[in-house]
Order: sequence, then structure tokens, then C-alpha cells
Amino acid sequence: MYGGDTLNATGRRKRLEEGSGLYLILTSPVIPHIELAAAACERGVRVLQLREKHLPDEELLRIASGIVDVARDAGTLLIVNDRPDIAAAAGADGVHVGQSDESVTDARALLGSEALIGLSTSTPVEAEAARSAGADYIGIGPVFPTDTKPDALPPIGLTGLRSVAARVPDLPGVAIGGITRETAADVFDAGARYVAVISAICHADDPIKAMDDFLLAVGGPGHRGTGTTGDA
Repeated sequence: MYGGDTLNATGRRKRLEEGSGLYLILTSPVIPHIELAAAACERGVRVLQLREKHLPDEELLRIASGIVDVARDAGTLLIVNDRPDIAAAAGADGVHVGQSDESVTDARALLGSEALIGLSTSTPVEAEAARSAGADYIGIGPVFPTDTKPDALPPIGLTGLRSVAARVPDLPGVAIGGITRETAADVFDAGARYVAVISAICHADDPIKAMDDFLLAVGGPGHRGTGTTGDA
């Protein structure tokens, strides 16, 4: 059964559904994960995801637990990528799975009704299936070409994003894949609730400044801005 004790299911879903803006995915950041997570929490970022596929379980759990500690007081949600067992052990708010990962049903069986579960989608059919399976939100993409995931599907573009988001308007959509500060406004206009960013922040020379620049471009946490100040 799910181990989180700060928010119940209603509170988590309300926080997810009422938020918008940056969805920061923490993957091999050039500064410690917890330091970057704390900076995001201080800036009001609503959702963080921990995505580390190659760390030993003990290290992954240590990092996840540390992020939970800083996120809890800030009211920031932490999602763990692919690993419902780590999410449960750390008391994270939920898990995100891909089409070829553990199913939403299996993740729900492990985490219980209190957890948030997201599923990656790239087509309207997959989005409908995610809703039927009980996903709380969907990832949509890749929207644009990206080097972060070498085995990524072909980009679906803004047209594809719009068609997926429109099929399940009741599910918050997190757009992912090659999104920059210049394109973020168009991505929001196409129906995304959040924009996911990895390398443009985590792998920048100064991740905190890169995050500040991105938040400024999109109008700050929780807002859909129209700034265009360069690549994120």
C-alpha cells in the first residue's frame, strides 16, 4: 500500500489539476538532485519528477527521500519515473510509467488509490486508454525532436499534441520533448497543462539560472506565459 502521508488522493489530484507551468524532470543534473529540487520548490514549481534509470536502488531511494523532505513543506509534488516501489518506499506522491513499463493497473495495485499515476502517450487512442486505465495525468510527446531519449518516437508536433490533449480534456497533459522557452507558449496554446524540461535545466552550465530564465519566459510557476527569451 502507498506510503505517502502528507496529502490524500483528493489533495494530490487537486494540486496537480489546479497547477500549470514547469514540470521539472531531474535527470543527471550538474548540481545535486536535492539542491536543484529545493531551488525549484522555493520558486513555486508545482511538480517534480525524478528520472534516473541507472542508479543503484539504494542511491535512488536516498535521493527520492531527500526530495520528498524538501518538497513536502513547499507543497510540491514528487513523481518517480518507472519505479512504483521506490515511490512507495520514499513516500513520493506518485509514479510515471511508459507504454512499455509497468502498467497503470499494476502500479495502482502496488501504490493504492492515494498515489498519482501518469502514463506516457503519443496518440489520442493511447490517451483514451490511459484514462480508462485510471491514469491521473498523461505525458504527451515527443512534441519536438530531442536528444535526451535516444529511442524516442518520432515527434508528434503541435498538431499531434493538440489532438491528444483534446481527446482527454479532463486529464492534465504534460508535454515533453525538445520544448524551449521560445516554443513553450505554443505548447500551452495547443492544450498542455505543463511543459516537461530535462536537459535545458539539469544539464545547463547554471541549472538554477536556466530554471529562472524558463520560469520568466513562461510567466512563472503556475502561469502560462508568452515570453520568448531563447532556448531553455
